Amino acid sequence: MNKVLGIVAEYNPFHNGHLYHLNESKKAVNANYVVAVMSGNFVQRGDTSLINKWAKTEMAIQNGVDLVIELPAIYSVSSAENFGYGAIKILNSLKIVDYLSFGSELCDVNILNEFATVLYEEPKEYVSILNHELGKGFSYAKARENALLIYLNDIRKYANILSSPNNILAIEYLKALKKEKSNIIPFSIKRNKVNYNDTEIIDGFASATAIRKIALTNDVWSLRKAMPKTSFDIMYEQLRSGKTVSDLSKFEQEIIYNLRRMTIEEIAEIPDVTEGLENLIKNAANSCNTIEEFISIVKSKRYTVTRLKRILVYCLLGITKKDMLNSQKVDPYIRVLGFNEKGKELLSGISHANPKLDIITSPRRFLDESNNKPLKSMLEKDIFATDVYTLGYDYDSFSNLDFTTPVITIYENTDVNIV
Repeated sequence: MNKVLGIVAEYNPFHNGHLYHLNESKKAVNANYVVAVMSGNFVQRGDTSLINKWAKTEMAIQNGVDLVIELPAIYSVSSAENFGYGAIKILNSLKIVDYLSFGSELCDVNILNEFATVLYEEPKEYVSILNHELGKGFSYAKARENALLIYLNDIRKYANILSSPNNILAIEYLKALKKEKSNIIPFSIKRNKVNYNDTEIIDGFASATAIRKIALTNDVWSLRKAMPKTSFDIMYEQLRSGKTVSDLSKFEQEIIYNLRRMTIEEIAEIPDVTEGLENLIKNAANSCNTIEEFISIVKSKRYTVTRLKRILVYCLLGITKKDMLNSQKVDPYIRVLGFNEKGKELLSGISHANPKLDIITSPRRFLDESNNKPLKSMLEKDIFATDVYTLGYDYDSFSNLDFTTPVITIYENTDVNIV
């Protein structure tokens, strides 16, 4: 029987650790096919992707992913909860995915599931503790961590689990599976050699954070050691052609301009802006010239750097609370970025399993023919995100790439093809 493995990823960029996770996941369940839901040109920590979504797609397919589906920008730049929920909604809607694999430091799905159950069911005692912790002025993430540890009442067993970004995402995937009443079976592969923010290369393994820093210093030898050859070749070409975007600071003037232009009321409609934060944001934007200055003014125990950076991305891309609310009510479309021969078989299976699913290979055709306003609005955000992203290139900052860049297809013993 064919087994389909689902993965949620950013592949920013695809490195040896990703290859290890992919191969170990395939072996663990004897998977025949792999489908990856991947963030596009902006990512969950409130920043830019170092390389564009098509380069990341090519890396993924060259290294063993069969089908790459884009996670819409409105989810990919959101909190871990919305990021995870959007990705799981997509995987579940395919109706062919058997397993979900994710990397984590803990690698114990049962313990992670205990956290997910509390967050999904929200017992009254937990909610009461959470509100108490929020009342102390903690950020929501920290208050939630404290409340979970107090509620579960076993510090030795659960300590440090919620300090890892990968564990947090894993918990959100598990919670989303419960919310969707999904039959997808989750499992975890333990991170190998290095952790999320480690800066060193150890036995050919480095974190994505380290690799991005290495890439921007043009340390080609170190970069080559930490990436599969196909990924390195694509990465090198992106660097050589000036088609990388280092971080959100590339757009700091546009962001500050937007905030200065917006009214207090408009800023209040940006997701994650609560409790009068709009006034602090407006005052900071009126008195600074850089993102670094802005964050130094606004950050606090309650408002973390990551939350503030996500707010700045929302501002840059024009994402509002209404957009976020709409995204939570709909089943996302399936935006196909690339596939190989097995991926083509997957697409056929998906169409058969769920004939009503919106599968997009031509954004223009979908915008012209669909009557689904919420999904069209979501896709327009993706298209605009690409148009903004390319402004960060050193050269060839063209717009409309979502209309002019074809789906990437890679077939065995051939070069990259397009359809």
